[in-house]
Amino acid sequence: MKSISNKLASGLLMAGAWVGTAAHAVQSLPGGPAVNQLNLHPPVTKIAEEQHFLHWMMLIICTVIFVGVFSVMFYSIWKHRKSRGAQAANFHESVTVEVVWTVIPFIIVVLMALPATKVLVAQKDTTNADLTVKVTGYQWKWGYDYLSGEGEGLSFISTLDSSHRRMSDSGNVANAPADYLLKVDAPLVVPVGKKVRVITTANDVIHAFMVPAFGIKQDAIPGFVRDTWFRAEKVGDYYGQCAELCGKEHAYMPIHVKVVSAQEYTQWVDGEKKKAAAKLDDPSKVWTLDALLPRGEKVYAANCAACHQANGKGAGPIKPLDGSAIVTDADHAKQIQVVLKGAANGAMPAWAQLSDTDLAAVVTYTKNAWSNKTGQLVQPSEIVAQRGK
Repeated sequence: MKSISNKLASGLLMAGAWVGTAAHAVQSLPGGPAVNQLNLHPPVTKIAEEQHFLHWMMLIICTVIFVGVFSVMFYSIWKHRKSRGAQAANFHESVTVEVVWTVIPFIIVVLMALPATKVLVAQKDTTNADLTVKVTGYQWKWGYDYLSGEGEGLSFISTLDSSHRRMSDSGNVANAPADYLLKVDAPLVVPVGKKVRVITTANDVIHAFMVPAFGIKQDAIPGFVRDTWFRAEKVGDYYGQCAELCGKEHAYMPIHVKVVSAQEYTQWVDGEKKKAAAKLDDPSKVWTLDALLPRGEKVYAANCAACHQANGKGAGPIKPLDGSAIVTDADHAKQIQVVLKGAANGAMPAWAQLSDTDLAAVVTYTKNAWSNKTGQLVQPSEIVAQRGK
């Protein structure tokens, strides 16, 4: 018994030490979740500030009503209890009482509804935007398309940083950074003090675009468009997440909005346009295998490795690419159609939004990575030919 007790005590000490270490590793993230956070996220937009005011106003009013009503009720029960000889009064309806307890709640509801309605109307006023961005939800990443304003024409996919995904898969998160599972490869960049209209939709299932610091949460529904807006008043990095249960990778589609000065935004736009121009490869260009493989590896790491894993083995319902009959098949059209249109059972989204060269590169990479080693080369022209089928 003494030996068992010692082992139990030792185990409890080790567990306590582990919990202490894990708790010590948790850090607040500026613009994101904070340790022991109880209140709403610190606001950086006027709308978010108004939401905070409404939250506390409603809470105070409800608390005062609760305390007042239950105080009177408990006092009446105690004051007029039978042990003190209290006798029940014999009376009928009172017009005065009926009027009072109808009019007062009505006034309270109106006083609560007026500021709430004002904020609700302001939330939906997306007119006169300086910048319009279409946000598309995918399983499980976000697509950003700059539709109007400075940066018009820019388009990119934002995916969870692959190192964070590997950390999550390993289960070893003792030394996780403050932005664990919130770091992305390409954040949404916007200028400070500008009205940004956000148009939301989805490619597969319902998602929801939510950034607490901005006070915005808008569903992204396939086949529909919704919109919201924000005007960030402070430079910084702000984080959110998909707020609609959208599948098994729901926890791995964070939102990172980077708010920068007007000058920095202009520089960022110029840089991104140069990158975009560099990626506009001629789809008729004939590539060599050695030139296409490194590009395919980068495309795979950014878009495919989250599900199929870096080793191509897949996981659970996600089919492996290593040794796959479709991947190794000499008929390239089979794999290209899956990549362009997604899997028939909906387990894999379509990737037609990627460029022809990127798609050719990633298909070529999977045909030659791991144990596949087929030596097959897919040209961008093959992707072009399959898009219309």
